Parts: sequence; C-alpha cells; structure tokens
Amino acid sequence: MLYGTMKVAIGGPLKVAFRPWVEGAENIPAEGPAILASNHLSFSDSFFLPAVLDRKVTFIAKAEYFTTPGVKGRLTAAFFKGVGQLPVDRSGARGAGEAAIKSGIEVLERGELFGIYPEGTRSPDGRLYRGKPGGLARVALASGAPVIPVAMIDTEKIQPPGKVMPKIMRPGIRIGKPLDFSRYHGMEHDRFVLRAVTDEVMYEIMKLSGQEYVDIYATAAKRQIAEAAKAEKEAEKAAKAALAQAEKERAES
Repeated sequence: MLYGTMKVAIGGPLKVAFRPWVEGAENIPAEGPAILASNHLSFSDSFFLPAVLDRKVTFIAKAEYFTTPGVKGRLTAAFFKGVGQLPVDRSGARGAGEAAIKSGIEVLERGELFGIYPEGTRSPDGRLYRGKPGGLARVALASGAPVIPVAMIDTEKIQPPGKVMPKIMRPGIRIGKPLDFSRYHGMEHDRFVLRAVTDEVMYEIMKLSGQEYVDIYATAAKRQIAEAAKAEKEAEKAAKAALAQAEKERAES
C-alpha cells in the first residue's frame, strides 16, 4: 500500500513533468520473478524506472541514500524506504556484498522484480563501463530468474552528479528481451561463467543505450578522473608559484 501511495505521489508528477518515453515495456513479465539490469547515468534513474513500470521493482541502493543528513537526505530516505528499496553498505566489506546477493535472491523468491546496476556506480562521463560479476551474475544463476537488460537514456542530462535541481527534459527507457542463463545453473561460483554472463548482459545494454563501452570498472575511471583533476590543480598551482617567483626576481633586479 505504501509503495502504491509513493508511486502516485512521486511517480505521477514525474511522468507529467518529464514525460519519459518507453520502448519494450512488453518485455516486463506480468508476473513472476525477473532481474532488471540497467545502466546507471544519474541519481534519478532509480526514480524514473519504477515510475513507468506497473509492477514494483526493488533495487539495491547504497546506504548513504538512507543516512544523508538535511532536508534532501530525509526526503530521499523516505522515498527509498517507501518504495521498498534495500540499503546496502558499499564500503567494500565482503559481508555486505553477500547480504546484497541474499537480499536479491529473496526478492526473486517472492516472485517480484529485482533491479540492479551492474556497473556498481554511476557512470562518471556518460559512457558504459564494465559490469561487476559478483552481484548480477550470482543472483541470476542462483535464482534462475531471467535477466532483462534496461537502458536509461539522457538521464545524466537531467540531473548530472552534484546538481540538486533537475533540468526539465524528456528521458527515455529501452527495455530489452529477457536473457535466459539456465544453461549455467549451479555454476554461480565459477568466476569465468560469472564474467561471461555479466559481459553478455552489458553487451545487450550497450546495444539498447548506444553508449560507448569502456572495458574498465567505473570505480577505476572515477579514480583516474580524480587523480587527473588533482594533478591538473597541482600543476596550475606550481605554474602560478613559478610565475610569482619570476615576477619577484624581475622586480628585485
């Protein structure tokens, strides 16, 4: 009942204001378990996808969404709790990852839709990054549920990282045909199989989204971008110091 209330209260105005277009909605089963594996361009992805689906979808959400202080933080936590999202600590502890997998399997065992972002984090630049095999593939093989690839389109333009106020424009959602991995049943601990399953899903997402694919993890790309920005800032600081020193020496001479 709470999910329905939140869907009307938030999902309704979202659809009216942004008018998201959807292709492939018929690929979502009317009943039974399925995994929705989506690219991740923006914080708003977790709002738009549930808003356009008739069925409830439960996503794994980082714990910070439930603990961020301030008005925005409280509103965000209320939304995610209201729509039944699952908080997961992504600090790197192995136990947290196992808990996320267990939670996903439990959602599917109830015959519901489970949503997951295989990249593990938002894309830093709009490109599609390598999927992490530890979550998506293990849940898919352990549960036997079909995997439905999903592509969010242009959501990064609506709310880029760090921006609070969204830009009113029309995003899109493409939903692909279900992928069956039953041929790998019982092999959820084979790392080569996990990698193959994940790569197949990412390839389908790439075809749906039209994104450029980058064969590194998004977390590594974010580190590279941060390191490059830090190096550029240090270079600018050094250049300014050198210029100031040169001007000082000219003044003294």
